[in-house]
Amino acid sequence: MKRTLLGLAAAAISGLAVTVPVTLMAGPASASGDYGPDTCVEGYIWREAGPSDHVCVTSATRTRTLADNAAKASRWTPGPYGPHTCKTGYVWREAFTGDDVCVTPAARAQAKLDNGKAAERKVSAKLWITRYTVPPVDNGDGTATSTSVDDIPRLKINGDHFNHGQVRLYIRYTSGKLYWSGTVTASAHSGYVAGSFGKKTGVFDCAFGGKPANAYAQAQDVISGRWSAKVPVRVGCAVL
Repeated sequence: MKRTLLGLAAAAISGLAVTVPVTLMAGPASASGDYGPDTCVEGYIWREAGPSDHVCVTSATRTRTLADNAAKASRWTPGPYGPHTCKTGYVWREAFTGDDVCVTPAARAQAKLDNGKAAERKVSAKLWITRYTVPPVDNGDGTATSTSVDDIPRLKINGDHFNHGQVRLYIRYTSGKLYWSGTVTASAHSGYVAGSFGKKTGVFDCAFGGKPANAYAQAQDVISGRWSAKVPVRVGCAVL
């Protein structure tokens, strides 16, 4: 569950008897569930420095954030910045606009770093289509064999902002009827964010001649269950 148990955290820090371990309060550090567009990739979880703070961080950072939130009143003192002036050794965290929880300079630097990496730590499940053609087959004797369909573009499904692991791919007619399906393993690739992939489907691109889309491609991140948006394509043409 990705909701912060602030009351339990505060009680634990103030020394009250609480039976829930701190490690459980931090929640699962994985994307085992679809939490909408702010779903974190595996290994990260919402920071929740405030009620709507969905920046994805490590479990250790979230645990420290809970502790800092619970201790905020003890670190404030009246001063030049008002009643929430930080005591010596602390600075405002500034994890979001108006965040005046006092933390160590290292914790504020961590919040700034996490904010900068927010987009790449979410399962945005971005999908796009490219085309490819099949090159002639090298016969190994200085000759090559080609077919009449080698020059016809085929659909390649590409994606990034997925978890590292299995992704299910589908091409369906707009009616919902399945035309093609496959799987691919998303992994790290230079220039792409989080888990990425490129899958050659072998499916002919039938959009030539300005024909409108009659189907769509879509991908599902297996770890989180999160779906990509539907990308329009044209399939099912007769190829000689």
